[in-house]
Amino acid sequence: MSDRIDASVADIEAFVAVARSSSFTRAAEGLGTSKSNVGKSVQRLEAALGTRLFQRTTRAVRLTEDGETYLMASETALEGLREAGQALAARRAEPIGKVRLDLPAGFGRLLFPALAELRQRHPRLTFELALNDRMSDPVSEGWDIVVRIGDLPNDGEMTVRKLCDLRLGLYASPDYLKQRAEIRSPADLPGHDAIVFRGPTGRLRPWKVADGPHIKELSLNPVLALADGHALVEAAVQGFGITQIHDRVAQPHVDAGRLVHVLPGSDVPGPPVHAMIPLGLKMPAKTRAVLNQIVAYLQRRD
Repeated sequence: MSDRIDASVADIEAFVAVARSSSFTRAAEGLGTSKSNVGKSVQRLEAALGTRLFQRTTRAVRLTEDGETYLMASETALEGLREAGQALAARRAEPIGKVRLDLPAGFGRLLFPALAELRQRHPRLTFELALNDRMSDPVSEGWDIVVRIGDLPNDGEMTVRKLCDLRLGLYASPDYLKQRAEIRSPADLPGHDAIVFRGPTGRLRPWKVADGPHIKELSLNPVLALADGHALVEAAVQGFGITQIHDRVAQPHVDAGRLVHVLPGSDVPGPPVHAMIPLGLKMPAKTRAVLNQIVAYLQRRD
């Protein structure tokens, strides 16, 4: 026999059907095809294997010794293919497997409860997370979902979905505010210690504040510049000064008494939050479940 068998699954299924029924006619009826097609399938398989699988007479169809050996292997192989197909169908229907997410350093931590809640419902889900503020490529880096703050380009290789909008506000620790002069208006801010965010390009992000009907950009002399959104929050909690951060990131710390919202009337609209997902013929169930969970969780917190 040849090491390489040039035979289709349909040919093997036809052979197994004939072997089980001992009849080309009954095999054809069971497969919903013609007796001629079944005969051709068996002939192709015998030619590929280089051996006869059946002894044919006018009265009966019986397996040869090689046919009996091949039948056992064929039934095992077909059952394995059916089980594999069922497993793949289940994976498409039910969230199963590992989901790789790349999340913003500060904002991403807010999504931990959402992921934990989802896994309680689907315990066969697992996660691999990265927390950073650099721009990532879901396709080349193998991420299932990349979440980023700000407008994102859509180059045709990704699906981009808006998750929510943010607002930018000023926050400081209670201890810092007790030790410094009272802040009554945006005009008082330049005299305070500023903690600012340094973007991926190295540029310091200026503060923009609402002053009546106008939005002003403040000139600052920061005491601390950080390229990590989570570190920005921690520095404010530790009393380094005032920082401007997104409302959703700040709110848990305000609720816990670690931060105070400074000049709430000076808040300004912030950037949107988007998710990027690599394009595919169909989004995997695991990816869709995580994305829908994040959206629902953020909507509940509005």
